[in-house]
Amino acid sequence: MQCNSIKMKFKVLASGSKGNCTIVLCDNTNLIIDMGISYLTLKKSLEENSLSFTDFSGILITHCHTDHIKGLASLLKHTKLNIYIPEEMYESLKEYVEKDRCIFVEDKFNINEVNIELIHTSHDAPYSVGYIINYFEKSLVYVTDTGYINRKYLNKMIDKTAYVIESNHDEIMLMDGPYPRFLKERVISDQGHLSNKTTAKYLKKVIGQSTKIVVLAHLSEKNNTEEKAIGAMIEEEIDKKVEIIIAKQYEETKMIKI
Repeated sequence: MQCNSIKMKFKVLASGSKGNCTIVLCDNTNLIIDMGISYLTLKKSLEENSLSFTDFSGILITHCHTDHIKGLASLLKHTKLNIYIPEEMYESLKEYVEKDRCIFVEDKFNINEVNIELIHTSHDAPYSVGYIINYFEKSLVYVTDTGYINRKYLNKMIDKTAYVIESNHDEIMLMDGPYPRFLKERVISDQGHLSNKTTAKYLKKVIGQSTKIVVLAHLSEKNNTEEKAIGAMIEEEIDKKVEIIIAKQYEETKMIKI
C-alpha cells in the first residue's frame, strides 16, 4: 500500500467515569475500543459518521469496570463482532461474553494489516491493558485507567503519531474535594488513575517528531477541570506544534485524521 494512501482516523465517542468508547478506523480495518456506552448510542453515532457495525473488524477491551463494558453484552447480542483480549482477562468478563466470541491474543498481535501491542496497566481491576495500534507508519497509543506507566511500556510509547491518555485529576482538587478518604487514596494509588501532572511528565518524555495530537481522556467531573489539565501540559512545556484536545463525557471529539 502506498504511504500516501494510508488512512488512519479515530474518534473518542465518550470518555469519563460514566462511560468510555472510541473508534479507530484504518482503511478497511476498523476497531472499537471499550463499550461503556449503550448499543443504541453507539449505533446512532456510527450512523452519523456514515458507518455501520459491519464495517468493523473487532472490539478491544481495556478492563472489566462497568464504565468500559456496560454496553458490551448488548453489542455482542446485536452484532457478529468478536472481542480481542488477553486470555487472563476473560475470567473478569465471562458473565458478559461467551468464550466463543473471544479471540485470545498475545502481547503483540495483528488484525489484518493493523499491528497491535498491549501496554500492561496498573489498575484495581483483575486484568487491565492499554494499546499501541500501528498501521504502517501511523500509530496511536491508548492508555487510560492506570496508576502509573511502567518504564518498559513508556519506552514503547515514544514518538507515536497520536496519544489518547488519561489525565484524570488535579491532585489538590482531589485531596481538598468531597471524596471520602478511602476513595482519594484509591485514586492516587499505583492502582488508581493518572493525575494531570503525572500525565504531562509522561508526555514530555514520549512526544516526538512524529507526534501530531494528544487527547487528554477520562477527566474526573469532581476532581479536575479542562483548564487544569491543559495547564499541566503548559507547565511541562509540551511542544506547541502538538495539538492538545480534551475528550468529554457527553460530547464526541472531532474525527481525528493522523
